[in-house]
Amino acid sequence: MNRREKEEYLREYSILKSQGKPFFPYAVAKDGAMACVTMAVIILMAVLFGAELGPKADPTTTTYSPRPEWYFFFLFELLRVVKPPALVFVATIGIPTICLMLLLLLPFYDRNPERHPLKRPIAMIGAVATVAAMGYLTVLGALAGPPSQVDIYVAPEYERGAEVAASAGCLGCHRIGHNGNTLGPDLTNIGDRLGRDAIARTLVNPTAPMPSYEALRENDPEQFNQLVDFIASLRADNPHSEPEGDGSGH
Repeated sequence: MNRREKEEYLREYSILKSQGKPFFPYAVAKDGAMACVTMAVIILMAVLFGAELGPKADPTTTTYSPRPEWYFFFLFELLRVVKPPALVFVATIGIPTICLMLLLLLPFYDRNPERHPLKRPIAMIGAVATVAAMGYLTVLGALAGPPSQVDIYVAPEYERGAEVAASAGCLGCHRIGHNGNTLGPDLTNIGDRLGRDAIARTLVNPTAPMPSYEALRENDPEQFNQLVDFIASLRADNPHSEPEGDGSGH
């Protein structure tokens, strides 16, 4: 924008401003009236149709998979992609905070008066890249499996055992691949340290606070053996001990 265009813009702006109405109380009154209408519609719908709260929370269930709201899927997936525990802080606080600060400071460091998108390539590239990245991570987060899912490639003969391990809550204390916790030993390569019989004995007579799986052995021996076979197969030299795909859990 050259000097002549700037002077013309300021002149037109001053004319329009003198012909218009002040923000207060005209615009404030309109916004307030619309806010009251919107609130009245929400209250009316809540009274007539109620609010769906879903079933009551069951603290004893082992099948519930916590999921964020859809608009947080991109952050959810970002946390899944950043695997090293030392970088979790970067994924949860660092990157979102930096992006938010860049957005808030945009009027201060972007002083370009041009409004046409083609005349602002850097800003447009940054905006498109940000939206594309958020959209891609949102889709991956929506399609991602639950945190309790065993996210390593499992040979067909051990798939049922992996399902038993996930549903039994093993990942609540142990890590298998990239999913799980560190309250107990890492089971990713446990087959290199313990044989099948030792694993079966540990499941039946574990060290506290690990629960015993003796009831599972008595009530469903087939599932118990599938679980033991799967855990015993977790060795570093087995192909199914490697993460699926790109290592992001998909």
